[in-house]
Amino acid sequence: MVLIARLHKFLTATVDRKSRSRTIFWLTLSLTFAAVYAILGLKQVFSAEYMVQDDARQHVFWMMRFVDPELFPNDFIANYFQSIAPAGYSTLYKLAATVGIHPLFFHKILPLFLGLISTYYCFGLCLEMLPVPMTGFIASLLLNQHMWMTDDLASTTPRAFIYPIFLAFLYYLSRTSLLPCLGAIALIGLFYPPYALVAAGTLVVRLLCWKNGGLRLSGDRTNYLFCTTGLGVIFLVMLPYALDRSEFGPTYTAAEAKQMSEFAPNGRNAFFRPNPVDYWLTGRGSGMFPKSLFTPVTHCVGLLFPLLLFLRSAFPLVHQIQSKIWLLLQLFLASSAMFFAAHATIFKLYNPGRYTAYSLRFIVVLISAIALTLIIDGVGHWASKTATTFQFKNQVALMTTAIIAVAVVLYPCLVEKFPTVGYIEGKMPALYKFFEQQPKDILIASIAADTDHLPTFSQRSVLVAKEYAVPFHKGYYSRYRQRVRDLIRAQYTPDRAVLQNFINSYGVDFWMLNRNSLTLQYLEDDGWLDQFDTTQEAMLSFKQGKIPALASAITSCAVFQNEIVVVLDASCIVKLTGS
Repeated sequence: MVLIARLHKFLTATVDRKSRSRTIFWLTLSLTFAAVYAILGLKQVFSAEYMVQDDARQHVFWMMRFVDPELFPNDFIANYFQSIAPAGYSTLYKLAATVGIHPLFFHKILPLFLGLISTYYCFGLCLEMLPVPMTGFIASLLLNQHMWMTDDLASTTPRAFIYPIFLAFLYYLSRTSLLPCLGAIALIGLFYPPYALVAAGTLVVRLLCWKNGGLRLSGDRTNYLFCTTGLGVIFLVMLPYALDRSEFGPTYTAAEAKQMSEFAPNGRNAFFRPNPVDYWLTGRGSGMFPKSLFTPVTHCVGLLFPLLLFLRSAFPLVHQIQSKIWLLLQLFLASSAMFFAAHATIFKLYNPGRYTAYSLRFIVVLISAIALTLIIDGVGHWASKTATTFQFKNQVALMTTAIIAVAVVLYPCLVEKFPTVGYIEGKMPALYKFFEQQPKDILIASIAADTDHLPTFSQRSVLVAKEYAVPFHKGYYSRYRQRVRDLIRAQYTPDRAVLQNFINSYGVDFWMLNRNSLTLQYLEDDGWLDQFDTTQEAMLSFKQGKIPALASAITSCAVFQNEIVVVLDASCIVKLTGS
């Protein structure tokens, strides 16, 4: 009985002046798990020479210019991704490169530090809402499991920074620490601008309160101070974005996007879906609720939270929940408002789903941790309430606590290949080294899948690649789409003049082909190419028995080949087809 009572007290005791050591213990344990998960990720990403996170191929490759300014000269794709990179994000990588840390190496180790910072603020924020150190541990553990089972953190793209920075904002806001809160707001704008608008909405919502059965303006002057100064910081940080007149803008309007196959239900960036439930609730980009919201599945416990509040007599720790928990509702309202604003101004404020995705994840993590703590405390309280059937009740309490502990702590053991974060290995090292040995100003034309890897692993420019087909800004994608159309037409045309003109017009130096790419079957099997009208022209040409002019150059102009691809010298193609 004494043992059970001590265990119950150790697990669910609230913070007081004498419990500093207990808080340090649980925080240290939280940081330890965060480090272990990160090390597992590092082990995975450093398991091969050519390994990179999927989305980093878009957002990190151009940063090699910080190491060698001669890379990607006049590269249309690199210029675009550099132009959309938030100032804080690109500056951090530039500072790392300045002290000798290569961008690709930096992108691999950065999740370790982002994870530790996120853990610290998640732990602290949870204690502000329920001052039980074990709850902070559970919350940070659930957060880390989520971060290492989805690709946001490991991508080290701008969205990876929303975890540590926005959690810091919520933490300092809950503690009413003005200067650190303003600093966090500024960092949000510098690293992930869309969530600066969520922060602004949260500050505004806090000016309202529910009183006497209706909404009233808050009587707390602190809320007004945070709101006015916070909005001022957000205005200053966001002003450069508002004034930016990029050559790659503007964004497509809703009417324009609805006519594009890229945004159709089967498109690469599917957005407009016929099913309203899918479109508004769960659709990627358009839906309010991300499909990974309950990843890991232990997050589902958060759904029990309202029931636990209703049965508060059976769960006495409910009375220790602080009023600061209302911050989660304020965050939800602000995020929802931005979600609908983004829908009303399609793509001008980026994807609507991004505004609720991270907010809901933070909310679910914290609510789930609190709910699990309430259950542990409630069962322990029930077991110690009377002396009758003591043995049975203690067994139930121990089993319940053990099941929760095993489910929360050992959940990753049930996940295949944890962490699952989208690391991709380049399978053609000889190809990457071949291009890396070529002049820095070459341009490679190809529609082969492995073209996606060449800017990252070879640091050489490509005319197009599926990875860079981002159809949001008209100034970029209209030109990009034309490049794809011209490339498809040139690769499959039987007209030698069209082929030569394409090479000369774009200044192509090398042409990379899949060994089976000059076939009708290849075009029929490639779903991405199907959205371009020139693909239909090429398929018709095959059906008419016409042979692509490029086929005659495969043997004579090959400068590199393996069992999958053949690389042709473009100048050789021009000479050969011109004879």
